[in-house]
Amino acid sequence: MSFPSDLEIAQSCKMQHINEIAAKLNIAVDDLEHYGKFKAKLPLTLIKEEAIKKNKLILVSAITPTPAGEGKTTTSIGLTEGLNKVGKKATVVLREPSLGPVFGIKGGAAGGGYAQVVPMEDINLHFTGDFSAIEKANNLLAALIDNNIQNKQNNLGLDPRQIYWKRVMDMNDRSLRNITIGLGGTANGMPRQDGFNITPASEVMAILCMSKNIEDLKEKLGNIFVGFTFDKKPIYARDLKAQGAMALLLKDAIKPNLVQTLEGNPAIIHGGPFANIAQGTNTIIATKMGLSLSDYVVTEAGFGADLGAEKFMNIKCGYGNLKPDAIVLVATIRALRHHGGAKKEEYNTASMERVTEGFGNLAKHIENCQKFGINPTVAINHFPTDSEEELQYVIEQCSAIGVKAVVARGFAQGGEGMKDLANAVVSEIESGKNSFKPLYDWSMPVKEKITRIAKEIYGADAVNFSKDAESDLKIIDKLGLAALPVCMAKTQKSFSDDESKVGRPTGFTVTVREFEFAVGAGFIIPILGDMMRMPGLPVIPASEGMDIDANGVVSGLS
Repeated sequence: MSFPSDLEIAQSCKMQHINEIAAKLNIAVDDLEHYGKFKAKLPLTLIKEEAIKKNKLILVSAITPTPAGEGKTTTSIGLTEGLNKVGKKATVVLREPSLGPVFGIKGGAAGGGYAQVVPMEDINLHFTGDFSAIEKANNLLAALIDNNIQNKQNNLGLDPRQIYWKRVMDMNDRSLRNITIGLGGTANGMPRQDGFNITPASEVMAILCMSKNIEDLKEKLGNIFVGFTFDKKPIYARDLKAQGAMALLLKDAIKPNLVQTLEGNPAIIHGGPFANIAQGTNTIIATKMGLSLSDYVVTEAGFGADLGAEKFMNIKCGYGNLKPDAIVLVATIRALRHHGGAKKEEYNTASMERVTEGFGNLAKHIENCQKFGINPTVAINHFPTDSEEELQYVIEQCSAIGVKAVVARGFAQGGEGMKDLANAVVSEIESGKNSFKPLYDWSMPVKEKITRIAKEIYGADAVNFSKDAESDLKIIDKLGLAALPVCMAKTQKSFSDDESKVGRPTGFTVTVREFEFAVGAGFIIPILGDMMRMPGLPVIPASEGMDIDANGVVSGLS
């Protein structure tokens, strides 16, 4: 008998009413804003700073992933189930899925197997409309920009050639990366070059994730840098009086979403920036909400620890006054084979030689976590094709460098298969040995911050700044942004900026091609190599296998 699909498992779950889930967190029914029986928005008044200080934050990250991912979300959910099984009050706090990966190649982001959050179909599709609100707020600003250029009255003198704001859409659509707008005569606006980013890369998404409340949200939206006038004066969203209307569109999106795991434990899901082209973590509000309501919060940061975890600790922790008490590094034997030279068709073939060669990637991520003052726990996300010899090798190699590695069986067994990991993480927290520290001081020069990340985290020998990047650095100085943290946009497939360099590459230089400026969100974005902020679909998109029948039953979603 074959193992059921993620969708089949999710559809077979008998969900509890969201009121029952809220009760486990001592949330009154009157505090919930219901979205049907199984979803609800939570008011920001539930955030309690006193509780946040004493409760424990566990960050789940991973080694450099294969294209399908190594199971951070599955592990995060499974660990939460495991913690509850060993008697701890734990909540998982996650990002919302983007429709780009759902219909593309990577699939949804609701976990997998018997470690999922439900209702899976809703979470992976439109959920509570947060992404739509972000998209609308972003594109309202874009419309206001072009309207201001078009009209002679109230015109700010924006130079159409110097506009940095792009439209967004939550779909992989490479045809929209570079477009021309305003064609068809003077009544249709001024022709200019424009383009789309995917919604998770929008600065509005980043701002939502960095905001503390509505007032803070409005201030950050007003600080969005739009472009320059003909006389080189910078223009911000506040100059267009855009922030009030944008915040209005986000009035519900700013509230975290409460759902449940398959085993009926609380899950908070909110915000969804990618980690390769944005900061890759859920909202500060959601993380603080979880820490206000639970003794333990498990959260994840996207892609490998060189991306999501680095940004979590250097950016989110700084703005949110947060500190992780433990880090769980997810590894798979199949990914170690990949980093040891296995081709895609060989990922499921046991090979001690390749696992041995690929272990260097995991070892580098372990070292990186330790540079932040935290000794990680390794979760080996188990696959049926893992050999006992390969598993024991990883456990022994980790032990030799002072790190506990545990086989995590959440996918197949749910919380029961994650109790060993849960106990290992609790033990690591209670040891009192970890003391979080950021990698760099925000006040350091921009080039120095980037170079420190590239050398310390990626293992690069040097950083090259292109001519365009050097020009952008002058704009950064002009706009007074040099003291902001940096949010690196880099391929998730390698420590380097060349996705073909797998494993633990050495002797390489990374190139900063250009910068983008997320003034409202509070960071600057160096674009490394060929990184793009609007992905494309694969040759055979996942959407081709999806359908819905006359009874509303969904199929093909993963």
